Amino acid sequence: MGQHRRRTSRRRLLAPTVGAATLSALTLAAAVVGTHSVTPRATAVASPETAAAAAPAAPAAPRIQAAPVAPVATPTVTAAPTVTPTPTVTAATTATPTPTPSSPPGTTDTAGATPEAATVGALFSGAVRAGDHFCTASVLHSATGNLLLTAAHCVDDPSGVTFAPGYRDGRAPYGTWRVTAVHTTTGWSHGGDQDEDFAVLETAPDAAGRRIEDVVGGNTLGTDEPFGADVRLYGYPATGEEPLLCTNTTGRQSAFQRVVDCPDYPGGTSGGPWISTATGHVVGVIGGYQQGGDSDDTSYGAYFDHTVAALYAEAVAAASS
Repeated sequence: MGQHRRRTSRRRLLAPTVGAATLSALTLAAAVVGTHSVTPRATAVASPETAAAAAPAAPAAPRIQAAPVAPVATPTVTAAPTVTPTPTVTAATTATPTPTPSSPPGTTDTAGATPEAATVGALFSGAVRAGDHFCTASVLHSATGNLLLTAAHCVDDPSGVTFAPGYRDGRAPYGTWRVTAVHTTTGWSHGGDQDEDFAVLETAPDAAGRRIEDVVGGNTLGTDEPFGADVRLYGYPATGEEPLLCTNTTGRQSAFQRVVDCPDYPGGTSGGPWISTATGHVVGVIGGYQQGGDSDDTSYGAYFDHTVAALYAEAVAAASS
């Protein structure tokens, strides 16, 4: 399978407004049908100073990005030297499974402050500010302890991107981590294949030198798991300041796409993890078909098989080097 068949897609992402003097290196996918940017398999920032120079000078209001993005060839760059890989991480850092909430299946509520919810956070274009987050991501368990999982259409350049796990009401209770590299598949970077709309991000240690997984834990990647799985679906709406949570059974939209009915998942929830209630594994992210879905009440996600497993192995190897 590898590079799966591509369909025309539309994104469900509210991108932050970016001024002429801010985030010149940050490119978010356009919100128009059939428009994709070309990215390398891995992109990275060179230093903390580069990211600091790219950070926005003032809060950016979310908007729908409508201008087409012309495909450009991006040279391969090396991973940021600021990331200090650690060879092993103990199993204790994995997230503690969260019991199924008492709400009926298919009901969307604010997520509680659980250990699992702490692994999910919002992506910001620069400093963490209320109303300035544009996508959702989650911590992915690995030996390097510094990886995140999100949708590929959320971000193709790490410059100025910050992750805040457990973010609520303008606060980052566990701290923040700077994204240093983005890993996507060849199918996505060379063709915008919506069946490969997932990305693995590397992060640098925080100001205290801590790896993100050592602080909040991480979710184990699950591949080749049944389409008819009960999942907990998380996401940060771009117009809200708390994470959403809905539990329901997924279905098969196509050969390489999951679908689930959970109401009120608007722009900004792209990249939110689908966590199996049976295994505790993350089996998808909001994205894929229609870049997450045209309706706020139905979400899609690319099926996790050997393709995402190979991408994960590539990201772990890069973070370890």
